[in-house]
Amino acid sequence: ILPLVSVNQILLLLLVLTVCAILYNKVHQVPLALRNETVDLESPEEMEEEIPVVICAAAGRMGAAVAAISSIYSNTEANVVFYIIGLKTTIPHIRKWIENSKLKEIKFKVVEFNPMVLKGKIRQDASRPELLQPLNFVRFYLPLLIQKHEKVIYLDDDVIVQGDIQELYDTKLAPGHAAAFSDDCDLPSTHEMVRSVGMQNTYMGFLDYRKQAIRDLGISPSTCSFNPGVIVANMTEWKHQRITKQLEKWMQRNVEENLYSSTLGGGVATSPMLIVFHGKYSSINPMWHIRHLGWSPDARYSEQFLQEAKLLHWNGRYKPWDYPSVHTDLWENWFIPDPSGKFKLTRPDS
Repeated sequence: ILPLVSVNQILLLLLVLTVCAILYNKVHQVPLALRNETVDLESPEEMEEEIPVVICAAAGRMGAAVAAISSIYSNTEANVVFYIIGLKTTIPHIRKWIENSKLKEIKFKVVEFNPMVLKGKIRQDASRPELLQPLNFVRFYLPLLIQKHEKVIYLDDDVIVQGDIQELYDTKLAPGHAAAFSDDCDLPSTHEMVRSVGMQNTYMGFLDYRKQAIRDLGISPSTCSFNPGVIVANMTEWKHQRITKQLEKWMQRNVEENLYSSTLGGGVATSPMLIVFHGKYSSINPMWHIRHLGWSPDARYSEQFLQEAKLLHWNGRYKPWDYPSVHTDLWENWFIPDPSGKFKLTRPDS
């Protein structure tokens, strides 16, 4: 039996060691909250939702894509990622342009579009060969090109954005709608422009109602058309409704029956969308798609109206990088010269 003194000494020693251990932990151990802070908390940029914007970079008009990207990037604080779609031969040029200009700060991915997916689906039309370029049909294949996003913005290259792209991205899509577009009858201020350049804004302008297949659709020829140069799309609904397959079906039928390619609108990419999305799309705020700026070298909007516009679209033959065209100063504000010198603006004095 140990003497009583020895037991007390052992207990005292254990007590001292315990106190020392507690004190040591208090001094040296990193508090749990601080440890978690370095592991769990993301930076604000990582927490912020990405806004995917799809723009094509076509040969001969890459300056358009650059100006569009420049205008978007300069007018928003949102976390935008640009998906720049090109053909194999044009991708090196657009990549070099971005990486050697002030756009090198943007987040972007270059995606190659394989024109073989269009084989047998496009009817040749000598009157408007530029409308048959493969990249005109990129919008048909959005889910195949953009994989990880639920919601996507598609823009034609001949636009500039004067508003915050976040507003466009926040466009509400009704349940069951795979996309939102701008109605061609939406703004009274655009009606005068449409009349002055003789542009159609109804289905009659895009579809050949002499053909039985078009009449069988049951769509009134006076139905207001929409413009697919600006699209806010829901990828889940797009895939669920097999939109791409539906569009391809009407492309194939046009090859066989010539349902729309020779009509006034010349809408080889627009017409299938008018058919597939009829009565099944949401609306974009009209000020987010002011268009027809490229339909005449003479017809002009008022300067005040253009200043209020969130997005300007030079759809039509008369592009702002060419001559003649209208409101070129608004477009040129965002243009960034080609470091390689290949792309040049066409101006009266050039």
